[in-house]
Amino acid sequence: MSNIFDIVTARADYEQGAVVIIDQTQLPGREVYLALKTPEEIWEAIYLLKVRGAPAIGVAAAYGISVCMQKVNEVDDFYREFARVKNYLASSRPTAVNLFTALERMEAALLKCQGAGVEVLKQVLREEAEAIRKEDATACRKIGEYGLSLLKPGMGLLTHCNAGYLAVSEYGTALAPIYLGQEQGFGFSVFADETRPLLQGARLTAFELQKAGVDVTLICDNMASSVMKQGWVQAVLVGCDRVAANGDTANKIGTSGVAVLAKYYGIPFY
Repeated sequence: MSNIFDIVTARADYEQGAVVIIDQTQLPGREVYLALKTPEEIWEAIYLLKVRGAPAIGVAAAYGISVCMQKVNEVDDFYREFARVKNYLASSRPTAVNLFTALERMEAALLKCQGAGVEVLKQVLREEAEAIRKEDATACRKIGEYGLSLLKPGMGLLTHCNAGYLAVSEYGTALAPIYLGQEQGFGFSVFADETRPLLQGARLTAFELQKAGVDVTLICDNMASSVMKQGWVQAVLVGCDRVAANGDTANKIGTSGVAVLAKYYGIPFY
């Protein structure tokens, strides 16, 4: 692997009193890290897609509320301030389930320790935020292992949007099989859709796969049919923003068109 894993989408720097993120709005041209020290800065980073991808947002929010609460030193103020920051951060992305889940987990951890001193409460928040990050990394690794079991060495793969390392804490979701395959010498050839209108495929997927040493070719969205027709694609891997109880899924605009094409050409769509 190259140095893709040197990139950290979100981490807590308690000495600096900040959540440190890579500013994804400046990729691929510049790798710029931001130290977010206030609820307002964290809110803006989520709102403006400086940190994006549901799992990464959840991790950033957990670290964010933990970092913000390290500055509160009175027990009487602690729970009141926690509730204020939690509600404020939750308003940054109304559609991000991971955001709410992470903040609610942080609150539940705190409520288990009522009556404890401030330093204990701060430590509980630090530990819960780190647990959220580790669980995300473990889930991503599992997704990669299951996904890789569906693929064969040398396959051509098509991706849409960004469901990779930059959207999570490690590996990615739909791109995790590609990273595990790269580690194991599968030699995939990846075609990354640009993914209009925000170009997550062009700006992020192509950037991170290239950085990891993967053979990746950036294509415009309406080339998907052409590369499939040429026989260059043996599987399609896309992210999933929602899974309904009946198994229906929803994802980035343009995913439906790719699915229809994959069905027409008899290509597995995951």
